[in-house]
Amino acid sequence: MEVRVQNIRKEFGRFPALNDVSLDIRSGELIALLGPSGSGKTTLLRLIAGLESPTEGTVFFGDEDASRKTVQQRNIGFVFQHYALFRHMTVLDNVSFGLTIRPADRRPSNAEIRRRAGELLDLVQLSGLEKRYPAQLSGGQRQRVALARAMAVEPNVLLLDEPFGALDAQVRKELRRWLREIHDRTGHTTVFVTHDQDEALELADRVVVMSKGKIEQIGTPDEIYDTPNSPFVFGFIGQSNMLPVRIENGQLLMGDQPVGVSAPGEADGAAHLYFRPHDIELLDGEGSISGTVVVTRRVAGTRHVELDIGATGTKVEIELPPEKFTSDRARIAFRPTRWKLFRT
Repeated sequence: MEVRVQNIRKEFGRFPALNDVSLDIRSGELIALLGPSGSGKTTLLRLIAGLESPTEGTVFFGDEDASRKTVQQRNIGFVFQHYALFRHMTVLDNVSFGLTIRPADRRPSNAEIRRRAGELLDLVQLSGLEKRYPAQLSGGQRQRVALARAMAVEPNVLLLDEPFGALDAQVRKELRRWLREIHDRTGHTTVFVTHDQDEALELADRVVVMSKGKIEQIGTPDEIYDTPNSPFVFGFIGQSNMLPVRIENGQLLMGDQPVGVSAPGEADGAAHLYFRPHDIELLDGEGSISGTVVVTRRVAGTRHVELDIGATGTKVEIELPPEKFTSDRARIAFRPTRWKLFRT
């Protein structure tokens, strides 16, 4: 099912939670809505679900205007962060619930409901736990039950609101991989909300980066990470450094010193230079950025080094091979190998 959000505005009182947001979601696509708290991502998800109504604009399911339809009429599967399972029901009854409450003319037989619920429990790797209650399950198992329940109604669109937010880091990582596998097998059009960039980049076909009620950028994980289109996206996705620079005759300067980066064709003037800690090469001598080591720390397979650049009062972080030992107060010179300029 294709979903199209067209010129959506949503106000709570006089507060604009979303401002002229448009988004096309392809059938069978896995989309991540990514952004900090207050960016509007959960409001957008709730508007797609029918849990909120737009102040202005339209939500289409296929070619049909669904803006005033209820959640039930839209046939939505919704997975919440805190599971929202029925504590007094068994795992099997939780998964079956959406089918058992359908109107009589659309309700499958009891045998068919049990069969479908059993298949879904097998799909989410919970076979054998049918008679358990939510309190007898781990957090990861509860979230699998919640997903199976959402899929049982054969939804037009599957929506997940911070689905792994209540789980510890290792379980989150395992469930991310598992959710991607489930999506590839079932082909549901899926939209999930997260503030975790790793989650979005690992799971999604496309990532929608949001800030202050607007969409900053839409693209594949590679596009979002490698070619961010704004200072916000560059700063929000992955680790990054920012240095104030001046462009003169196609050269970048900090103060009066060249930084080893040229930008032919760029107009003279002030700008901000963005680069990632691993996109650097070490240099000796002139024509580079140099700083004094403030602290070093080992992070998995790299060594993270924080440098005080000096007169500007700016600190940056670079990544070096773990065997590259640097003592405090040592001097390091480098230049970015991949970078982007944004005008101030």
